[in-house]
Amino acid sequence: MDGVSLLQTPVGSTLLDSLPPYDPSTVDALSMQLRKQGYDPGLIAAALTQQRLRDRAAAKFGEHAASMLFTEAGLQQATRAVVADLHAARYVAAGCRAVADITCGLGADSLAFSRAGLAVTAVEFDQATAGFARHNLAPFPKATVVFGDGLGVDFAPFDGVFADPARRSARGRTFNPADYSPPLDRVLAIRDVVPALGVKIAPGIAYADLPADVHAQWVSVDGDVVEAGLWFGPLGGSPGRSALVISGTHSVEIETSQDPRSEAVMVEPAPLGKYLYEPDGAVIRSGGLHVAADLLRAAPVSESIAYLTGDNLVDTPLARAFEVVDVMPIKALKSYLRARGVGSLEILKRGVDLDPDQFRKTLKLKGAGAATVILTRVLGKHSAIVCHRVGRRV
Repeated sequence: MDGVSLLQTPVGSTLLDSLPPYDPSTVDALSMQLRKQGYDPGLIAAALTQQRLRDRAAAKFGEHAASMLFTEAGLQQATRAVVADLHAARYVAAGCRAVADITCGLGADSLAFSRAGLAVTAVEFDQATAGFARHNLAPFPKATVVFGDGLGVDFAPFDGVFADPARRSARGRTFNPADYSPPLDRVLAIRDVVPALGVKIAPGIAYADLPADVHAQWVSVDGDVVEAGLWFGPLGGSPGRSALVISGTHSVEIETSQDPRSEAVMVEPAPLGKYLYEPDGAVIRSGGLHVAADLLRAAPVSESIAYLTGDNLVDTPLARAFEVVDVMPIKALKSYLRARGVGSLEILKRGVDLDPDQFRKTLKLKGAGAATVILTRVLGKHSAIVCHRVGRRV
């Protein structure tokens, strides 16, 4: 029996639950201690791997991570609990009762469906991962895990379907929907049988690759863009694009287009004002820069640059705000910082081809002062904007 299988035996389960919180500095000593106690080396390796993965998983699953089983790849793709719960809420609001999660992985979304009271059939094509999903979903009697091909499911018993196609191959991350596993077009065909279809995809998808009947929503959590979701039929309402920005316990949702395939609305640039805004990534990815510009009474600092500028300070989770202190050509920044004794520098950039870490070395900073600089184009000219953060994202 391999280590993964041993984890699901009474001995393996007891060992895993007895491990202390993960500490990389004590792993070797802990492994040696367990060997002396007579545990199988394969079980020890598997248990310590789970200890490490559970520690990482706490950011996605909170306290539930301590009782779950993970694979490295499965944890990377697993939906955060706060977002999975929003997925489940769509199916509940649409009147669904039985959902097929056809690429369930470790069961992150199926867990949310189960918490929402839905009956779930979770399908996973990798046998080891299916075993872990079965463990993770064991507390929910209305959840069933099936080892097999999700596209081969008989969809007749279901009024909702969810899919999260794999977006990694042996060559690494893929951005082509045809290279998803399963391919996106085969997943989308399911909506002809079950209209209430939801699909989690990579945020970098091109608008031209979106179906005309979809509502596509980009989601960020605490500043990180975590997914784009495709929602069909009663799950999405009217077609279009939107952004959902989640910050702490608060969230803001904005519609960015009524046509999912339309190009982003261009906004005329303006001279640098008193404030500079960095819109949230979900706002930018969904083509919502014009919506943010209207809200902030601001405009782009340059053509094709997603920084906005204006003279009004607006506190919103849709963008980070900076007060402009000074602006200069990038080549003048070194002497400017030296004259002010700046030894610690935060560097942000957009539209400038340089590496911030390498650029910081060329500045040879000295002093006790600290500053923030944004390297970008201002009305077409490469510029360094010295600024400091203001407001808050709530």
